[in-house]
Amino acid sequence: MAVNIIDLDFSYDTRKVLHNINFSAEGGSLVAVLGPNGVGKSTLFRCILGFLRPDKGSVLLNGREISSLSRQEAAREIAYIPQVASPTFDYTVLEMVLMGVSNQLGYFESPGPAHREQALDTLGDLGIAHLRNRGCAQISGGERQLALLARALIQNAKVLLMDEPTANLDYGNQYRVMERIAGLASKGYTVIFSTHDPNQALLHANRVFALKGGTT
Repeated sequence: MAVNIIDLDFSYDTRKVLHNINFSAEGGSLVAVLGPNGVGKSTLFRCILGFLRPDKGSVLLNGREISSLSRQEAAREIAYIPQVASPTFDYTVLEMVLMGVSNQLGYFESPGPAHREQALDTLGDLGIAHLRNRGCAQISGGERQLALLARALIQNAKVLLMDEPTANLDYGNQYRVMERIAGLASKGYTVIFSTHDPNQALLHANRVFALKGGTT
């Protein structure tokens, strides 16, 4: 699955945030979008997800313009993993992961046994199956980030977009999470993550795009 950003500009009213952004990511790549806070990383991600419409340029997923896809179609192609945060509701890890199959269900359907088995397999692959019945508010930040990653994986999307995946984690959990992310890229996923840490980008990514002044 390929992601291509071509000549992308974006402004909030008269304030230009992104200008002439060009980059691509192929299946099996781990790409870092590097830059300080406020440089436009999150805005770029919202454009890639189709939440914001660029002033100019294109966002292509496997050759298709993201704006031409419905929300459900886009969810089958690309999954978003936010920064880890304390949950509002103390869902179990398994319950939270099963939320990732909503793009595969009808309006009145609930996850079935096959979805539950898929969720458990995914938790096992990430090494946190033993946490399946624990509340998300009762596990560590690193474990919660891996649970969010599991939720994204059972969408069956092949593009993973991760916003500061190790923010607020200690070094041990940072390394653990990034090691799992690198393993997904080695299995053919297209992984794009944002970071403000040059060391993290250079240590883990096989391509780095530095944002400065709204451009690369």
